[in-house]
Amino acid sequence: MDLGISGKWAIVSGSTRGLGLACAEALAAEGVNIVLNARTDKEGEAVATELRSRFGVEVLFVAADVATAEGRAQLFAARPTVDILVTNASGPSPSSFVDNSATQWSEAFDMNFHSAVGMMQLAIPGMRDRKFGRIINITSAMVTSPHPFMTLSIAARTALTGVTKAISKEVVSDNVTINNLLPERIDTGRQRQMAELQVQFRGITLEEAYDEMKQTIAAKRLGRPDEVGAACAFLASAQAGYISGDNLHLDGGSYEGLI
Repeated sequence: MDLGISGKWAIVSGSTRGLGLACAEALAAEGVNIVLNARTDKEGEAVATELRSRFGVEVLFVAADVATAEGRAQLFAARPTVDILVTNASGPSPSSFVDNSATQWSEAFDMNFHSAVGMMQLAIPGMRDRKFGRIINITSAMVTSPHPFMTLSIAARTALTGVTKAISKEVVSDNVTINNLLPERIDTGRQRQMAELQVQFRGITLEEAYDEMKQTIAAKRLGRPDEVGAACAFLASAQAGYISGDNLHLDGGSYEGLI
C-alpha cells in the first residue's frame, strides 16, 4: 500500500534509538524526510547518515532537549514546516509512590507532558493552514493499565492523553489527526532495564526474567520495535485521516479492557 506521504517532512523526537528510531525508519521507508532528535549528539549524525543511505531521503539531526522550551524551539528552527510529528521521550524509572519527590514529579511532566504538548503547539498551526497533519504520541500502556510503581509516568502521560483527545476534536476538520501509541513489552533497552531490576531484586537470571515477562503477554513474546514503527507509519498516512483521538495498544493482545 502506498501511504501517500512520500516527500513529506516528519519530526521524530527521541529518535536515535529504540521506538523513536523504529518510527523514523518506518517513515523514511515510505519516502518521508526526517528530522532526528536526541538530547546529545553522540549518535545522531551516524544514524542520520545511515537513514540517508538506506532510504534516499533527506535527514537532519538536531541535538536538543525537548523537555525544555529552548530545546523545542531549536528543533523546530531546523524545520519549521512539518507534516508529521512523532513525540517520544524516555519515561521515568519505576518508583515507590510515597518516595516520589516534587522534583521527580516536575521532571516527569517536563519529559512526558510538556515536551509533547509544546511540540504540538508549534506544529499544529502550520498543519491546519496546509490542511494536512499527523501527530502520533508514543505514550504507555500505563495510561489504561496503571501500575503502582509507575505513578510518575501514569500522571504525565494520562494528562497528555486528555489534552490530545480534546484538541483532536478541534483540528480534525482541517485534516490534522492526533493519536497515541501505547506500547507494552516491546523488546528495547527499556525492557532490558525492567528485566535487570528483577535480577537485582529477586536474584533470578536475566533469561528467567525475560521468560517471566513473556508469560505475562497474551502473544507469549515481546513485541518488535519495527511493529511499533509500522503502526506509526500507518497513523501518519493519507489513508488514516478518519482516525483521530484514539489510543492504540501495542501489547500482543494483553490489554484486558473492552475499550
